[in-house]
Amino acid sequence: MYVWFRLARMALTAKTRGPYRMGGESRLAFRCLPTDIDTNLHLNNARYMMLADVGRIDIFLRAGFIRLARERGWAPMLGGLQAVFVREIRLWQRFEVVSTVETWQGSQVIGGHRFLLEDGRTAAQVLTTAGIYDRGGRRFVGMDEALAALGHTLVPRPPTEAEQVFMASHARLRELAKAEGTENGPVRGGPGNDG
Repeated sequence: MYVWFRLARMALTAKTRGPYRMGGESRLAFRCLPTDIDTNLHLNNARYMMLADVGRIDIFLRAGFIRLARERGWAPMLGGLQAVFVREIRLWQRFEVVSTVETWQGSQVIGGHRFLLEDGRTAAQVLTTAGIYDRGGRRFVGMDEALAALGHTLVPRPPTEAEQVFMASHARLRELAKAEGTENGPVRGGPGNDG
């Protein structure tokens, strides 16, 4: 089940957090509820991704991007993600999701989501790659164009080593996934593959 109540609460309180500025953070507080847990009685892996969605949408809303996207027929599209789980978030524990726009290259945007326990320790970290799709133009919008439409001229910082590895891995995995089922696609049943 999706996190509709939390999404609605975020949207209703967005103005109290002020406008989002690039380089800033979205900080949203949550508690691990019975509807969030798996059989280990901790936050299940799918819920991390859903709460990262809420953080991203908070950024889009407060940056003015949701309004702009509606006007121009644009849609934010998640390309992929990588998550690492460091510490569990147990039933009834409070935690915070800190979301950021880390950097961008062309039309590819790198986002970050840190799940922090009450004592400030990291429970999980998620890196995402995303883009803005122009449905009418059937293209991905360059980030510089999107920022200019919002009235900003910003220079992205160079990607960190971890971000470069993530982007390269994502690009290669995407190539392989697209090749699946084509005439020259990968052969199944090779070494270490029972399929």
